[in-house]
Amino acid sequence: MHINRIFPVLLLSGAVFTANGEVIKSPDGKVAVDFGVKDGRPVYSMTFDGKTVIKPSTLGLELAGDTDLMDGFCLKDTEVSEFDETWQPVWGETRDIRNHYNELLAHLEQPSTGRFMDIRFRVYDDGAGFRYEFPQQNNLTYFVIKEEHSQFAMDGDHTAWWIAGDYDTQEYDYTESKLSEIRGKMADAISSNASQTQFSPTGVQTSLQMKTDNGLYINLHEAALVDYSCMHLNLDDKNKVFESWLTPDAQGNKGHLQAPTHSPWRTVMVSDDARDMLSSNLILNLNDPCAYEDTSWIKPVKYVGVWWEMIGGGKQWSYTYDLPSVKLETLDYSKTKPHGQHPANNENVKKYIDFAAEHGFDQVLVEGWNIGWEDWFGKSKDYVFDFQTPYPDFDIDMLNDYARSKGVKLMMHHETSGSIRNYERHMEAAYNLMNKYGYNSVKSGYVGNMIPRGEHHYGQWLNNHYLYAVKEAAKHKIMVNAHEAVRPTGLCRTYPNLIGNESARGTEYESFAGNKPSHTTVLPFTRLQGGPMDYTPGIFEMDMKKVNPDSQGHVNSTLARQLALYVTMYSPLQMAADVPEVYNRFMDAFQFIKDVPVDWDDSRYLEAEPGQYIVAARKAKGGDDWYVGCTSAENGHESDLVLDFLDPGKKYEATIYADAPDAHYLTNPQAYKISKKKVNAKTRLKLKAAPGGGFAISIKPLD
Repeated sequence: MHINRIFPVLLLSGAVFTANGEVIKSPDGKVAVDFGVKDGRPVYSMTFDGKTVIKPSTLGLELAGDTDLMDGFCLKDTEVSEFDETWQPVWGETRDIRNHYNELLAHLEQPSTGRFMDIRFRVYDDGAGFRYEFPQQNNLTYFVIKEEHSQFAMDGDHTAWWIAGDYDTQEYDYTESKLSEIRGKMADAISSNASQTQFSPTGVQTSLQMKTDNGLYINLHEAALVDYSCMHLNLDDKNKVFESWLTPDAQGNKGHLQAPTHSPWRTVMVSDDARDMLSSNLILNLNDPCAYEDTSWIKPVKYVGVWWEMIGGGKQWSYTYDLPSVKLETLDYSKTKPHGQHPANNENVKKYIDFAAEHGFDQVLVEGWNIGWEDWFGKSKDYVFDFQTPYPDFDIDMLNDYARSKGVKLMMHHETSGSIRNYERHMEAAYNLMNKYGYNSVKSGYVGNMIPRGEHHYGQWLNNHYLYAVKEAAKHKIMVNAHEAVRPTGLCRTYPNLIGNESARGTEYESFAGNKPSHTTVLPFTRLQGGPMDYTPGIFEMDMKKVNPDSQGHVNSTLARQLALYVTMYSPLQMAADVPEVYNRFMDAFQFIKDVPVDWDDSRYLEAEPGQYIVAARKAKGGDDWYVGCTSAENGHESDLVLDFLDPGKKYEATIYADAPDAHYLTNPQAYKISKKKVNAKTRLKLKAAPGGGFAISIKPLD
């Protein structure tokens, strides 16, 4: 990674002194944050182009068994500065990212206790972030957070796209409603899934996307979640005030800290153009620079794998239904009875390796390769995953040699079943096994209630574990794709081997519960703000009964939109999730998945409205090819695209994969048409996406 144009300087024009504090403005002057101390309490507000974003809101922390850091403060001193850099991510949506902000650091003193607390604001052209900082001091060393009370007071009954507050899952379909309607809609929102650990009838998760009646788009989230509990938001729906609510540990505490330390950033993104929300790098910029000197081993990945035939086809991860009453080290699978529905077997895996090699895919994921799945929830304490021992029908030596001979790698899978101590106990040996066989990426999973009992997926203890796994993997030059982990907060900038996460409702739900057609028009505004998602797109067979007669599922998408998701759902880790037999029926459409890159030099959001449609264009890393994707909701979408992002004077050929005129996500999802057209920077394309549909375009220079 390279950094240039760094100018930390004293700021003279970006800060305005007031009677009780200061106003700090963004470099372009549109975003303004007013901070001060009123009646002993820290208070801030925020505007965009003169419009209210955050009304006066209080800040502070409630401590367990100690004097709170809520009030009794005086503003001791402030520092203001400007910062401007351009940095290059290891992988990303663009080759260069500008990090330009004005900063206010407020030093607060609590005279009654002799304690000090700082609040740091960074104000960007597209929003602001703030965090609490606790310098080293005599009267505050070890302390326990009972609750953080950061408020975000809204200026109206905004429209919001939200999922229920839950300590253990983000796997919800989004609900669109007014803030005043959240309480009434919460029961329906949580009825079809979730772990039922909601903290409040008006609690929601971040990233929270809103739209005001006067045309502002506002997003609340957090950045750089390290050694701290995940933040949810409680809503006072009468006064329209959100307040932070942290995930508790098994004892009900929200955080154990030692000064000097600081909280994660609390972020407020704002614009009057929805496209700006999608192109914002505010979350990434609030994270620390890359922690690794050598990043040459971190490579974006396009993969296939043994997965969908279990998810959609109803086959088993386990080798046998029989669970012998013996300890793991004495288990003899020759004395068990295989059930014949175990896809992670030698011949089937070789089929996927052959398919990957033929069509240019990097890796093959294999789930269910290792012993332990018969009792993976850990009912027997002696029978748990060791992440090293394969089932009898998975010859790890032969299959890795076979993959290597075809120019393909296998992708490791570690399902922890929530047994964190067990995973950490075996982690070093598991990573060594990967090094031995040449695996360079792992998909990890955290399905189930956490062990130790009472800990939650998004508490401080688990967040520390997720980052520990990433750091340990880096020592072995391994990339990590963690499923069911806490939702991302931009840590992939600091630790770019965190190449993907699930942490939201992905394609797998299409096989049994369904996702709303609008789902993929909301995720880029919410979940993807903190980092890429392993959404696993590319499903071509929408009627799940044809895959599994016992299934009631239906993929609520057209085939053309499945292609578009490779562009609109950004990730450096993309799976062609369907099975080879299905792809072989649609090889002309499959060509787009083969062609589309997973790393980019430039990205443009051409059209966007949360819950309705997204149209994105991206330029391939190190090349001249462009790719366009459109995902639409139930109403479909008509696009009038100007291709002015192309190089002037250059001629291109566009291959357009579009919904057929009679396509519909429910009644005719596999109806598509492919056409070719000569285009240039002045070309206008009028395209129509069907209900739940979309289109995908590859644009390649003719010369």
